[in-house]
Amino acid sequence: MENKKINKIAVLTSGGDAPGMNAAIRAVVRNAAYQNIGCVGVYRGYQGLVEKDFIELDARSVKNIINRGGTFLKSARSKDFRTKEGQEKAYQNLKNENIDALIVIGGDGTFTGASVFSKAFDIPVIGIPGTIDNDIKGTDFTIGYDTALNTVVEAIDKIRDTASSHDRLFLIEVMGRDAGDIALNSGVGAGAEEILIPEEDRGIEHLLESLKKSRKSGKTSSIVVVAEGDQIGQNINKLSEDIQDNLPEYEVKVTVLGHIQRGGSPSCYDRVLASRLGVSAVDALIEGESNVMVGTRQKKIVYVDFDKTIGGKKKLDKELIRVADIVST
Repeated sequence: MENKKINKIAVLTSGGDAPGMNAAIRAVVRNAAYQNIGCVGVYRGYQGLVEKDFIELDARSVKNIINRGGTFLKSARSKDFRTKEGQEKAYQNLKNENIDALIVIGGDGTFTGASVFSKAFDIPVIGIPGTIDNDIKGTDFTIGYDTALNTVVEAIDKIRDTASSHDRLFLIEVMGRDAGDIALNSGVGAGAEEILIPEEDRGIEHLLESLKKSRKSGKTSSIVVVAEGDQIGQNINKLSEDIQDNLPEYEVKVTVLGHIQRGGSPSCYDRVLASRLGVSAVDALIEGESNVMVGTRQKKIVYVDFDKTIGGKKKLDKELIRVADIVST
C-alpha cells in the first residue's frame, strides 16, 4: 500500500463496550489534533459507518470523558456492513468526507470486519484492542480487562461475607464464553476455593472431590468462580443441582455477575493503557501502517497484523493455574 499523507481520520467503537474505550477515543482525537489531523467520530460502530452517522471531534469535544465507562460513540451490531453493498456505502461515506484512514476500537469481530474492509478498499485501518475478556492474541492486555477484574473481585469479596456468615457454597459466574482470564485471575485475587474455566475441563468429579477435601479441612463456606464458557454441566444452575445432590451438607447459592462486569469507571491502569494505545494508533497511521492492531508486549508498543490476531485463542497462563491450585488448599 502506498504511503499516503493522512489529513483526516475517523474513529469508531464496535462490539461489546469496555471501560477505557472513552479514554482511547480521547487519546486518538487529541493526538490527531496535536498532529494537525482532522478527526471524525462514528456513532454506533460499523452501522454508523454505513449510515454516515458522523460527528466532528476536536481536542475540546473529548474533555471530561477519560473517567467514564462505556463508549460515548456507542456500539452496535451491523448486518449491513457484512455485505459488499454495505461496505461500499461505508467507503463512499468516508471518501465523501475526505477521510483518509480509520481507527477501530473493539475485539475479534471488530478486527475481522476491519481487515476485510481495509483489503477491499485499500484504506488504512488500525485496530485498538478493547474487550474485557483479554482474549486478543498479540497483546498482553486489552482495554477494559483490568477494570472488569477489579469489579469482579469487589463483588466476590462482598459475597464471601455472606457465604461465611451462613456456611454456604457460592457459585459465581463471570464473563468468559471462550476465555478464562477473568475467572482465573479474579479467582486467585479473591481467594476462591475452585476456579472453572473453558481451557481446563477437569470434570464434575474433580470439583466434588475438591469440595469434600475443603469440608474435611475445616472450611464451612466456599467460593467457586465459574467462567460462563466452562464445560462442566449444562449451565451454572444445573451445576448447582449436581453439587447439591452429591454434597447435601452444602447449601449452594448461585450468583451471575453478568453485565455489571462491563460497566463502571475505568481503573487507572485501563486509562493509561487506553491513552497509550490511542496515541499509538494515530502514530501508526502517520508511519504508513495499515491492517494492524496496536498492542503491548512486556510494556512496549507493538504492531500486529490483523491476520495474526483474528480467530485464534490466546494461551492461558499455566503457571497461574498451578498457583491457583496451591493457594486454594
